[in-house]
Amino acid sequence: MKREGGGLATAGAAPVDGGGGAGTARLLLWLVVTALGVRQLVALLRLPPGERFLDLEAWAAFGGVPRPSGELYADGGYSGTPFAALVLTPLKRAGEQGLGLGWTFGTLLLVVAVGVVAARALPRPAQGRTVLPAVPVAVALLLLSLPVRNTFFLGQTSVLPVLLVLLGCCVTRDARARGALIGVAAAFQPALLLFAVFLWCTGHRRAAGWTAGVFGAAAALAWAVLPEDSAAYWLRHPAGLGLGDPAEVANQSLYGLVLRLGLSGPVALLVLLAVAAVVCHVGLRRAVRYAEDGQTLLAVALTGCVAVAVAPVSWQHQLLWVLLTVAGRAGRGASDRYVWPVAVVLVMTLPARMLLPNMELLSPVRDNILLLTAVAAACCVPFLRRAEREFARPRPTVHAPPGASRLRGVPLLPFWRRVLTRPNLLLELLLIRVGYSAYSQVRMAAAGSRATAEAHGEQIHAIERFLLLDIEHRVNHAVVRTGWLEGFLNFYYTSFHFVVPLTVLGVLYVRRPDAYRWARTALGFATLLALLGFWLYPLAPPRLMPALGFIDTVHGVQDFSRPDYGSLTAFTNQYAAMPSLHFGWSLWCGVVVVALAPKLWMRLLGLLHPLFTVCAIVGTANHWVLDAVGGAMVVAAGFGLVHVLAGPRPRVRTGAMREPAPQPAPVAGPAPVAGPVPVAGSGQETGPVPEAVRDGATPAKGAGGGEPEAEGEGGRVPSPG
Repeated sequence: MKREGGGLATAGAAPVDGGGGAGTARLLLWLVVTALGVRQLVALLRLPPGERFLDLEAWAAFGGVPRPSGELYADGGYSGTPFAALVLTPLKRAGEQGLGLGWTFGTLLLVVAVGVVAARALPRPAQGRTVLPAVPVAVALLLLSLPVRNTFFLGQTSVLPVLLVLLGCCVTRDARARGALIGVAAAFQPALLLFAVFLWCTGHRRAAGWTAGVFGAAAALAWAVLPEDSAAYWLRHPAGLGLGDPAEVANQSLYGLVLRLGLSGPVALLVLLAVAAVVCHVGLRRAVRYAEDGQTLLAVALTGCVAVAVAPVSWQHQLLWVLLTVAGRAGRGASDRYVWPVAVVLVMTLPARMLLPNMELLSPVRDNILLLTAVAAACCVPFLRRAEREFARPRPTVHAPPGASRLRGVPLLPFWRRVLTRPNLLLELLLIRVGYSAYSQVRMAAAGSRATAEAHGEQIHAIERFLLLDIEHRVNHAVVRTGWLEGFLNFYYTSFHFVVPLTVLGVLYVRRPDAYRWARTALGFATLLALLGFWLYPLAPPRLMPALGFIDTVHGVQDFSRPDYGSLTAFTNQYAAMPSLHFGWSLWCGVVVVALAPKLWMRLLGLLHPLFTVCAIVGTANHWVLDAVGGAMVVAAGFGLVHVLAGPRPRVRTGAMREPAPQPAPVAGPAPVAGPVPVAGSGQETGPVPEAVRDGATPAKGAGGGEPEAEGEGGRVPSPG
């Protein structure tokens, strides 16, 4: 790594232009960025004046006389530093609307600048290959992130310090300019003074001195101009401590975590100091190591994560550093390379309640998920070094060979390759949880009016009478007259809907990873199609048709204007009946078990589950018979879509599902002779290797799973037979 006078970054580069295709992709991405920016501006400026720019209003006193000297921290509304208030004082003369518009557009420009600097600081792509333009991707992720959205809403300055630090560490090469930029950033957020330690440890001691000097000069200037406010900030509220409730969930710092765990007094102080010391030591050592490795952006992001973790208060809008850790590469296999970026993006863009269930046991993790992600990035995640072989070339993913289909033109998406290896468990759990949360919200949003749902119920009932399928009333009353049967069907209806599909998915994940992705994708397609049905055709189930005399055996007699389902009433759309996902998911389980189970008795059990489910949904008056038909149709469509888009289900032996072990680097010599190549873990051989592959070119993509194929060492990619 370069010493004094040199830039910290040694591997940054702009994305490589890839011709017409890359230009079109870049244009589309910038259109997405523009749409996101316009949406953010419109959503913000449409809010009433009293519901936006809350922190900005506390500082500038909108609608009244600006705060006099000494009153800046009187009521705890303003939490910035005196230097920030001093620098922004001239803006107080602007009117409320003018200041709001200018502040919003200025923040948007700062976000774009952060995206540009961060994208250009990424390590150079291996072998100069064309990559997706990184700048619009970075800006789009920033606009979607919770810290940036929170910054827009509150009217905060938290994007500016991030940009100043990035400019100092990744752009400028002059020690004085670097120190001045980071020193000014620390004057806005004192916790960023930790970057002076980072500079000192990386050998940039002159820049570290300038950082401390500029920070001290800025604080002294603010003290001279605003003595009473500075005394209140630094003495009465040390570095902002006490400005707001530090125990609130919004304070994502170690101090806030200790308070939320119920610790207090000397014990809390000792625990806080011990944990903060460990995080500082481990995090800064890792940051220095990655800086010396040439990964400057990652090193800066890790230092920022340490700073927000050990600060007394770190509000949500100050946690942008966590998103920047996606610059690191974690995972030695190609299928694991996307786990950390996807997890970070989900954590930084979605509310915590979408990532974790609302359970008391999980509340410490859910309430502190941003802090835990920052600490994990700083201290735990094993990011790769540039010298490691897998940094540029991860271990290739094993794909199934293209299967023959009886349908012409199948698969329609030949680049969707069938992956045989087991997906990452953490990423899979996150995606399942986020997918189910989105499904629940869309299902609730699709609720129609009672009149429309009952009209559709009458239509379904009339169709069933015409087809002689209207057995629901007779079955429902027969169940009510048989006590043991009513209890069994009620239990089956309420207990097996989620348990059986999750069990099937778990068994497939452990025992049949080759079929897991096929089955999981088919279930996802079926659920999406069912959501479309809920949206287009809200339907009252039999138990909510007051004129037909059905009995709700699960929830009892209902007030049809305000049905009661216990604790789930507020989270349930009672008119999401067509199609029946109770039956659809049970049928999916039956199909998967019958197709994959090795023993006859297992297949018979798989068939019993949809049979019992259809008896339960009809006997408890929760669905019409045609609802079950609709559930069967969406499941069939789900499996059909997977077949048409990605080809037939892979049929391979267990040995072919193992991820190939890394091969030693090739030794220079004559070109290998074309011949049979052993398949990793399969014990079989393929045909002759194409000359393009022997010469190191990337082989053409075939049909199957959904992940890009990485090149193996020497240009060879194992191909399962």
